[in-house]
Amino acid sequence: MGVVFASLQLCLAVVTAVLPGTATCVPPPLPVLPIPSAAQLAWQRREVIIFFHFGMNTFTDSELANGGEDPSLFAPAALNASQWMDAAAAAGVSLAILVAKHHDGFCLWPSAYTAHSVRASPWRDGAGDVVREFTAAAHARGVDAGLYLSPWDRHNERYGREVAYNEYYLAQLLELLNGYGSMSEIWFDGHKEENVTNMTYHFDEWFQTVRQLQSSIVMFSDAGPDVRWVGNEDGFVGNTCWSTINRSMITIGQTGLEGYLNKGDPSGTDWVPPECDVTIRPGWFWHRNETAKPLRQLLEIYYTSVGRNCVLLLNVPPNATGLVEDADIARLREFRTAITGIFGTDLAEGITATAKSKRGDGFAAGNVLDGSHETYWAPTADDGRWNRYWIELRLPAANSTAGAPVRPFNVVRIQEHVALGQRVERHEVYVDGVAVASGTTVGHKRLHRLAAPVTGRTVKIWFTARRGPPLVSAVGLHLDPYATNVM
Repeated sequence: MGVVFASLQLCLAVVTAVLPGTATCVPPPLPVLPIPSAAQLAWQRREVIIFFHFGMNTFTDSELANGGEDPSLFAPAALNASQWMDAAAAAGVSLAILVAKHHDGFCLWPSAYTAHSVRASPWRDGAGDVVREFTAAAHARGVDAGLYLSPWDRHNERYGREVAYNEYYLAQLLELLNGYGSMSEIWFDGHKEENVTNMTYHFDEWFQTVRQLQSSIVMFSDAGPDVRWVGNEDGFVGNTCWSTINRSMITIGQTGLEGYLNKGDPSGTDWVPPECDVTIRPGWFWHRNETAKPLRQLLEIYYTSVGRNCVLLLNVPPNATGLVEDADIARLREFRTAITGIFGTDLAEGITATAKSKRGDGFAAGNVLDGSHETYWAPTADDGRWNRYWIELRLPAANSTAGAPVRPFNVVRIQEHVALGQRVERHEVYVDGVAVASGTTVGHKRLHRLAAPVTGRTVKIWFTARRGPPLVSAVGLHLDPYATNVM
């Protein structure tokens, strides 16, 4: 349901019940630009997606093959992309991204433009196509597919010749986007080592071609245009995370921009939210002596990525037989079970929400408790003295036993209605008047893990928003039993 339509329906339901036949609705506030596209909104709401690094490095026990490897090394005897989707299902994700070509230039599909591909390998007697099997398995399981195509190519002889290589890269992009069905995300990795052949990539031509072929696809690079790198490969963003940047300030592949990409820019003119990429094992590719990160570390990554306005892209590398390790799938299932256990129960259920003001009947404080992305609390513009606004959750005595407080919680969840822009620049959380958490930006989702579980009759959140009144779509209270402060 569209944002405006949802607010309109709610408004009409309220006012017509009070004054049948005489109702008028207050319109939604103007957006604070820039705002996300529909594809960017859908991407953000995925929250966790999965990455599969698989290729020549898998068979050479390397993270960065040199491009001179013999294609005969690629021989996954038991490759089963449907089993990869078991891993995706265990993680509870809706999007899986495959590395179709890494920096070594070996192609996991039989490209017509190079002999350095699966066609030259013994796998499937040279008739195999990993990209085909991956996309078919994903679509069969209802998982959206995405692809990574490395610009840096250590094998192809065209690399270093600007026009020739950019034509080659674009031709392979056309093969992938025309031949394998709908894609939801494509990765343009700007990385290359120092002191390698100089190469100018024609990103603008590539981006416009992608948009022409598949208009709803989300494109990733340091500078977007749709999704940006977070500035590290450790799966975290800082306490401040704006979804906006100035793309004109960024050269893809340039070093020294990590801090800017991590924090974003409150004055940014482009909506390009960050994606936190991290691998479940120490390496991006499978290595026999490595194991998956423990659950506590994965949960920490979740809180510092999804819980700070990012999407988490978690890499799970298939092994040299072509299968994801059972232990990795088990860890993914444990991870998803933990997230569902923590956030599947909202301890704010049954609580009432109040605020000093509301824009109109369609924008009441109670909207933060209705479970919808499309409705939100909006205060009046003149409510915010010094650009400060508050909302409070209250447990009425009628909903408690002998005045008992809400059940203990140690996680506070806050979500902005970012469809109309990101506004909150500071916030503080109080339980029964005692400060328990504070931070800067909120964005799609902000999660605060408290120092210890607390109880109380009121939870009050103050917002500072100079760009316009805050639009808050959700506030939730949860208990994380995996936190070190919970017995």
